[in-house]
Amino acid sequence: MSRVETLDRLIADQLHAEVRSAVIGRHIVVLEQTGSTNDAILRFASPQGTPASRAPYRVDEGLVLFAEHQTAGRGQRGNRWESTAGKGLWFSILLQPEIPLSDSGQLTVWAITAISGVIRSEFGLEPTIKLPNDVQLTGQKVAGVLVEMRAQDKAPHLAVVGIGINVNQSRHDFPGQLQGRAISLAMALGQQVNRRDLAIALLRKLDLAYREKFSKAVAPFNYSPALTTTRDKRAAKFPKA
Repeated sequence: MSRVETLDRLIADQLHAEVRSAVIGRHIVVLEQTGSTNDAILRFASPQGTPASRAPYRVDEGLVLFAEHQTAGRGQRGNRWESTAGKGLWFSILLQPEIPLSDSGQLTVWAITAISGVIRSEFGLEPTIKLPNDVQLTGQKVAGVLVEMRAQDKAPHLAVVGIGINVNQSRHDFPGQLQGRAISLAMALGQQVNRRDLAIALLRKLDLAYREKFSKAVAPFNYSPALTTTRDKRAAKFPKA
């Protein structure tokens, strides 16, 4: 990793400290590398020694698992999600919403709407949603969501919401077949983005929207804005004369 990427590493305790009273983010794990964050989070939710395919799960709703590098990320219809190490946000959220399996699309809409909202409010960009699960900038994919549901007997179904966001990639970080079809926030902005601050802003937005849509019995928790770009931080440290 470059020096910028090393300084920009995700640290679970730091992230958790910023969303301590939230549902989403009540427990955060950061892995250096994993195949798929959706698969990895189910291993955390399974009783020790029990295959993930054999529920019941030990459900810790709001568990979030990040990976600095995802080697086998999945998209819709079995497509591979390219996850350049240290340059994006690749994470999954474990949820237990009281919705039917057939309504899993509600979770996809919740996630892509929250992602779009953060990109719009924090960066002044104008993302568009391409159903069923993509967020685009200038017609190119910047983020995607994959929701996988697990049925459980005598308990609310389990949902894993996998999210991938292209943050600091350059054009050449994408395979040739994706160049021109994929974009990162840094490419759109012309400057690097602090991944830690972006992760915090996303967790806060996802949490507030989740409480409103799926956990109405829980009062919303008010947060203060946290997000700055790398260039913004330099400007704050060295103000103009």
